[in-house]
Amino acid sequence: MSGVLIRGSLVHYETLGRGQPIVFIHGWLGSWRYWVPIMEDLATDHRTYALDLWGFGDSDKGRDLYDIDGYVELVLDFMDALGIGRAPLVGHTLGAAVAARLAASHPERVSRVLAIGLPLSADSINRRLLTTGPNDTMARLFWHRQRPHAEVELGIPKMAQNAVALTIQSVARLDMRQTLAEVQAPLLMVYGDRDNVISSDDTEELAEPQYAARTILFLEAHHFPMLDQAAKLGRLLRDFMDVDTPEQLQELTIKTEWRRRTR
Repeated sequence: MSGVLIRGSLVHYETLGRGQPIVFIHGWLGSWRYWVPIMEDLATDHRTYALDLWGFGDSDKGRDLYDIDGYVELVLDFMDALGIGRAPLVGHTLGAAVAARLAASHPERVSRVLAIGLPLSADSINRRLLTTGPNDTMARLFWHRQRPHAEVELGIPKMAQNAVALTIQSVARLDMRQTLAEVQAPLLMVYGDRDNVISSDDTEELAEPQYAARTILFLEAHHFPMLDQAAKLGRLLRDFMDVDTPEQLQELTIKTEWRRRTR
């Protein structure tokens, strides 16, 4: 277990591997734990970092404010503290919104963004989540018709009171399409086609020239593609690391898993 003090508050993180850095930012229902399969897959070529945002996991629970702008500053301070000058960011839902906002406001610090389940507006978020309060009640909505994962469930009891509700409201107040129009780095958006928490219905307009974005839908995946289909997401992320131009981004595809031929 590793930790760093940022603005007088503990931020817990874990790191694996060697090489170029990648920073992982979790979503509403979780912590650093659900990134482990992807981090292990990339550890041969990259130094991977996964932090717990304030109010989640093993990071500080004593802060009163849990919002997007505060988390953007937290991730910037985290990168400074760990000596990470510029890196790709991988975020899920809340973490995806943080990554996109950081890329828009500090383009010199972000080389590319993989945004998983990014809600483009309040209309993209399951309406029941916008009105339900306590963490445990909201957690049940996240699991509705979804396959539960132990990596996620371990983080639920560690969440600060109302942290999920407050951060959902913070994201819901934003129109992320305005943010994405300001992102200069390659931006890949991934959604599970069976996700009943975040809708991908409004992503078609991101194919317009003003966005440096591409959307890929994972078939048979739910709200946590990094756990539902970890190997597939790992292959896609590796290929995304080599993308430098809009043309390369549009040509990116999901590769099938290579298997040794047997008789």
